[in-house]
Amino acid sequence: MSRSRTSRKAKQFTESVIREMTRQAILHGAVNLSQGFPDFPAPVELKQAACAAIEADINQYAITWGAKRFREAIAEKTRLYLGLEIDPEREVVVTCGSTEAMIAAMMAVVDPGDEVIVFEPFYENYGPDAILTEASIRYVTLHPPEWSFDPDELRRAFNDKTRAIIITTPHNPTGKVFTREELRFIADLCIEHDAIALTDEIYEHILYPEAGRDVRHTAMATLDGMRDRTVTINGLSKTYSVTGWRVGYAIASPEITDAVRKVHDFLTVGAAAPLQEAGVTALNFPPQYYEKLASDYRRRRDFLLGALEETGFRCFRPYGAYYIMTDISDLGFDDDMKFGEYMVREIGVAVVPGSSFYRHPELGRRQVRFTYCKRDETLEAAAERLRKLR
Repeated sequence: MSRSRTSRKAKQFTESVIREMTRQAILHGAVNLSQGFPDFPAPVELKQAACAAIEADINQYAITWGAKRFREAIAEKTRLYLGLEIDPEREVVVTCGSTEAMIAAMMAVVDPGDEVIVFEPFYENYGPDAILTEASIRYVTLHPPEWSFDPDELRRAFNDKTRAIIITTPHNPTGKVFTREELRFIADLCIEHDAIALTDEIYEHILYPEAGRDVRHTAMATLDGMRDRTVTINGLSKTYSVTGWRVGYAIASPEITDAVRKVHDFLTVGAAAPLQEAGVTALNFPPQYYEKLASDYRRRRDFLLGALEETGFRCFRPYGAYYIMTDISDLGFDDDMKFGEYMVREIGVAVVPGSSFYRHPELGRRQVRFTYCKRDETLEAAAERLRKLR
């Protein structure tokens, strides 16, 4: 009897549902509101900086853990916007996107048999990340409509096997922005159980404060006691509309950074050198850039919320990132996968089935996620097609 030619690990997860929906959108000519990449241009200055870097022959390997100028720019932006002083020589590693930053961080701090806590619904990479690092996941549910967690459930999830907790804020897929009080509660549990916080903060500038709701981004590493037990993960993709560049980074204490750098070195060697050089330009954009970014996304959010609610979706209003989670119960479907197939084939709009964000698919079977990081014309075309649902 011949042995399987594929690994036990690879058999435990599927390809990305999100990226499969993009392929389905292309196949059926649907408006793609599934995968979170902008269909509008990146900033002109940033594109010019990338071209200039290539013309200047910055085309060979950068230092494995990141070009010096880029690491210094990361440190300066972190100081200005988070109030956190970091050493660019010892506390930063540049990676091939925040996706690699997360898996490199997990491989650097997690041993087989350790437990990692994940809030659900979750970004779909975290399950495979845990499998690849041979960790066990303890899930804690975020409950709609506010996507709040039960403090007692979270406390019970922590134990002597807990090595880390993954926090995404602003959150993908829900748009939740964790409050300072929530993060303080999590931080105290991390300290009590000697656990590490792995925080994906790539949507930090995409926030929607509203009357009666104080929406701010709080970095876990800035809380008392968390400076040396947090890995802060970020990147260029979302803030600067360059998801295809794959330039991310992780910030951590020297001890953890040394471990992340070693894993990163043998995963990818290094991120693209000319794009790191261009990243210096991005990280030096003035405050007005981030203000306009959030304002533009608020306008897109409000437009799509209106179109969805008019059509019959129950929407969970996001206060950060650029996704809307919806409930499809009133649309005659009780299966998100069938609904997603119907949407892309018959309505001409691609969405992400909600079950892909949960450990047990049935928890998301009446939910789908939309993204609105698209041109006005794209959103208007989607709204016109959505009217067919009525």
